[in-house]
Amino acid sequence: MKAAFSTLTATAFLLCGCATPYMKAVAAEKAQVTLVEENLAGQRYVAIGSSFAAGPQLPPVKPSWPARCGQSFNNYPTLLAERFGMVLIDRSCSGAVTDNVLGPWGEVPPQINSVTPDTRLVTITIGGNDLSYIGNLFSATCAFNAKIIAASGAKTKACGPVRIPTEADYVRDEAQLNEIARRIKATAPQARIVFVQYLTPVPPPGKLCADTPVSETDAAIVREIGRRLAEITGRVAQAHGTIVVEMNQSSATHTPCDKEPWMIGSPQGYDGRQGLQWHLNKAGMQATADGISTWLIKSGVRPVKPSVTVEPGLNPPGPAPTKPAPGQPVPAVPVPAPTARPTTAPAATPTATPAAKPATKSSGDTRKR
Repeated sequence: MKAAFSTLTATAFLLCGCATPYMKAVAAEKAQVTLVEENLAGQRYVAIGSSFAAGPQLPPVKPSWPARCGQSFNNYPTLLAERFGMVLIDRSCSGAVTDNVLGPWGEVPPQINSVTPDTRLVTITIGGNDLSYIGNLFSATCAFNAKIIAASGAKTKACGPVRIPTEADYVRDEAQLNEIARRIKATAPQARIVFVQYLTPVPPPGKLCADTPVSETDAAIVREIGRRLAEITGRVAQAHGTIVVEMNQSSATHTPCDKEPWMIGSPQGYDGRQGLQWHLNKAGMQATADGISTWLIKSGVRPVKPSVTVEPGLNPPGPAPTKPAPGQPVPAVPVPAPTARPTTAPAATPTATPAAKPATKSSGDTRKR
């Protein structure tokens, strides 16, 4: 399975041919970094994020903390932990916003509280719900279908508005992500921190299809939020010397309208058995795990078993994880997984600090249903 992604190095091909000051700085730093082979087996891995990390309705369901978080045994944190034999502390929760990472959310404690000094890996997919990124797609789908129903003379239900974030929303989202990165680095200075970009949910203008029932106007709003969210996440990663895996770019040709989709759109009559609408399917979760795995391997981390090749979208061979009793932690079960194809060299280690500050620009899930 091809998974094109970037570690924000000077690989201009992956970033539309644009060499930013940060890319040049990291390229210079990279020449001074000696990669040391490392085994993360048995090490603590904390997964932070919203539904794009949790995998709501994607089978098999994982007993999560609590069940409303909607975690799956096929979410990318679980697949990644299996690949490297890490002990997974999965704190991803569907509907989470950045406030829920930094503070409590009802009975759910702050996700960041699970990061401890002995943590060696943290993955982060958060910030989209703060901007109504995926929530807007549910509202847009409702409006699109309501228009069709109304034309037939039938009654329609009320739909939520498609929200356009303000500049203050974008500024706050970036500040929150910066605070998350700062606290993680302060608590776990030896941890590798990986920001994982949200996958692209809709195709380019003019290419919407039956599986993406939204208007071009609403799709344009969603695309702009995604663009700015990606920029925000990239700047935060740059500012803190961490890694960003560009799943927004690698998934651009795997939308619900493409031949090999990594996301579920909102097909007519869809029963939800393969995952929640407008969220990652199994192939998307595997591709995301592959993207992160490739960077880890290129940076010197050894997988627990030799790599194997399987058909795209399938789970790695081997025993399925044993479901723990409700309330018990979910340990990782070491099994092999597909080899991601490296497309770029690794960036500097997570503790490195970029020599250059980010350039300008701004970037962007409403709470998921």
